[in-house]
Amino acid sequence: MGQENPYQMAVKQVQSVGRLLGLKEETIDGLSKPRRELTVNFPVRMDDGHVRTFTGFRVQHNHARGPCKGGIRYHPNVSLDEVRALSMWMTWKCAVMGLPYGGAKGGIICNPKEMSKNELERMTRRFTSEIMMIIGPHKDIPAPDVYTDSQTMAWIMDTYSMSVGYPVPGVVTGKPLEIGGSKGRDEATSRGLMYVVQDAARILNIDLKSSTVAVQGFGNVGWHAARLLAYEAGCKVIAVSDSSGGILNENGLDPLEVFEHKRATGSVKDFERAENITQEELLETDCTILVPAALEDVIRRENADLIKAGIVAEGANGPTTPEADRILREKGTMVIPDILANAGGVTVSYFEWVQDLQFFFWSIEEIKKRLKDLMRSSFAAVHGVSKTQEVDLRTAAYMLALKEVVRAAEARGMFP
Repeated sequence: MGQENPYQMAVKQVQSVGRLLGLKEETIDGLSKPRRELTVNFPVRMDDGHVRTFTGFRVQHNHARGPCKGGIRYHPNVSLDEVRALSMWMTWKCAVMGLPYGGAKGGIICNPKEMSKNELERMTRRFTSEIMMIIGPHKDIPAPDVYTDSQTMAWIMDTYSMSVGYPVPGVVTGKPLEIGGSKGRDEATSRGLMYVVQDAARILNIDLKSSTVAVQGFGNVGWHAARLLAYEAGCKVIAVSDSSGGILNENGLDPLEVFEHKRATGSVKDFERAENITQEELLETDCTILVPAALEDVIRRENADLIKAGIVAEGANGPTTPEADRILREKGTMVIPDILANAGGVTVSYFEWVQDLQFFFWSIEEIKKRLKDLMRSSFAAVHGVSKTQEVDLRTAAYMLALKEVVRAAEARGMFP
């Protein structure tokens, strides 16, 4: 069962919506191609003394609406096409949220689980020095992604700052609070997802307090999504999974207890009050809300018809292929697309960047309120387009995003 190339998938989405909007083919072609791609191969000295060469990427898709913005991931399966797709999705995500950014993404082909902290630091600092000419607080602002975190961002910020000779907190977001990070950043993606799930439930007349949730992926996004949906929205979380497998308890799981179990054992598997299940079984769990919060391309043509959830809230980027989208739409499943559902992360990253540029920081209450207001207004705008144009939420979100980017590009014109 071959996986669809993520970049080809992203291009198909742009072509489909671009033609729906009546855009010129040359405009669609331009939106389908990244503005800049940088591939770097660089040496890192490992703990045992030998030197290993790593390959990394930074792709900037579009800067019509402002500086580029996007995460950096460390994963064995990172590829240039994956990073291209992710950078494009970031462009649309920022446009849907009304943020003054274009999309970017980065990654290094590595297995961070097999590397020491010192090796990760040396790799991060060297990678930063390799891409330094294209990043900066007014050019391209990286952030955490898969298997990167606030410590990774601290190393990038420090390396950049040492090179220019003064502290530049605004060069990255997702930093520790001590060096210019923002309150609320750790849970931002998941909190934004909770807000749009609440809005979707209102539209569908679903009572969240009698709803069940399955979460694929129990990293930062999945864990916080499970916690917030359970403790703040009142849902019953019945299944969660991580890269090694999943667990199910139809009577409900306590996300905090599962988190402690994972911290102690390295996996959610073998939790004493649940049965072990596979990743596929988790996706097919009989639940009200499914949150795919792992990697892309997990809901495919082969399994889409087996999805039982009424709402699919995409915590990950690109978890649903276009063929699966069509099947879910025909079934009446509401898919809250990634460029809206998980946009809370980049929204609070924007808040962090603004705070860094001002050297003035906000309270957690202010951040939560601003995030809720932006997520709710963006969901309302996307749902409005969905109703008037009689399209699904993903198509509506893309229609909004492409219009915004095209308007910005037309206003700026072409240089020279």
